[in-house]
Amino acid sequence: MRDVSARYPSGRLALNKVSLAVHPGELWAVLGPNGAGKSTLVRVISGALRPTAGQLLLRGRPLETMNRRQLARRLAIVPQAAPPPARFSVREVVMMGRSPHQGAWMRASDEDQDATHRALDACGLVDLAERPVDQLSGGEQRRVAIARALAQGGEILVLDEPGAHLDIRHSIELYEVIRREVAERRLACVAVLHDLNAAAQYADRIALLKGGSLLARGTIEEVMTYQRLKDAFEAELYVGVNELDRTRYFLPVRPPPP
Repeated sequence: MRDVSARYPSGRLALNKVSLAVHPGELWAVLGPNGAGKSTLVRVISGALRPTAGQLLLRGRPLETMNRRQLARRLAIVPQAAPPPARFSVREVVMMGRSPHQGAWMRASDEDQDATHRALDACGLVDLAERPVDQLSGGEQRRVAIARALAQGGEILVLDEPGAHLDIRHSIELYEVIRREVAERRLACVAVLHDLNAAAQYADRIALLKGGSLLARGTIEEVMTYQRLKDAFEAELYVGVNELDRTRYFLPVRPPPP
């Protein structure tokens, strides 16, 4: 992204000259308060919202020069949690990720079958492959969404709050899958997160937004400091270091009594 700006339908500025360079094998966490522009950033990257200024490039080629099928072969998006498609099995939903590679009424090829199986295996879903997806738990459904994106076989993975509404165990399992697959498949990954601790545990780099502008970008140590997070969220945070793995962790601090 080079100096990308975007506006809401009302005309209000949603993103203001945001620049990011995401490389293969990197996981960028996008952080910021509500209204910072995180979801708008996802819409711009996905092609759902056209920027009013700046450029989005994939290996030097502007995304605007690609049609929807070309873009879908290169970029996969996992939106915020949505009701799963009814009456479809896990395998069928994951196979839907292969649609950009198929023609109308075209039967699944051996390559499609292989990509689907590898995605199911990567997300620990092989034993659930024939189960109706709407009968799975929330954590399992999120893994199905990730598997569908992996089966798509693109170079870029965009995640919008992947761990939202998951308990601790399912959240850890999901982020472990994402972290491993980004590294092994050499994906360029952008993940919008609200969980500061998940970002510190799993991200390679951080983009911190506020009011549509980029406050900071860089490593966890560079960006996730007490002062920068306080400026972004307008709240007091305790910043500590986990003695087990030396990663940072964050706790909200209650304001003093009046």
